[in-house]
Amino acid sequence: MSEAVSFAAVLVFPVAMAFAAASDLLTMTIPNRLSLALVAAFFVAAAATGLGFGATGVHVAVGLGVLSATFAMFAFGWIGGGDAKLAAAIALWVGPDQAVPFLIYTAILGGVLASAFLGFRALPIPAFALREEWIQRLHAPGNGVPYGIALAGGALMVFPEGRWFQAVAAVLS
Repeated sequence: MSEAVSFAAVLVFPVAMAFAAASDLLTMTIPNRLSLALVAAFFVAAAATGLGFGATGVHVAVGLGVLSATFAMFAFGWIGGGDAKLAAAIALWVGPDQAVPFLIYTAILGGVLASAFLGFRALPIPAFALREEWIQRLHAPGNGVPYGIALAGGALMVFPEGRWFQAVAAVLS
């Protein structure tokens, strides 16, 4: 495949992470089509950058492992379904080399995010925010935390260390 295809396929990942974080912040949902697009783009990027069949299989195994764990977390009501699917799609991309750092960064960011929301929800909502439905939704004590922000943040933290960033750098150099 051409370098332009490699470049475009790989750049889908950071753009999708920004979209996932923004979507979860504003709507408290992560669209299924985003996770599906990430899975499809992974296979295009893998082919475009020469990721071998065996290595692709290992990435798929990591993604399926995370999907199994996050599905259980969803079943217990600990995370949302969109979070579970996004985490699995991210794990597919980060693969075995970056999966543990991704999960650690995500856990740390998730703790910071949850603490920030507890603090935010303890304060009275500012008058200007009463006009904004998404701010009211975030402020409501019974609502969850938009964990897609932590997932996207953890993914973007490991992105420069992975093979995909190296593929982008090779095209740019």
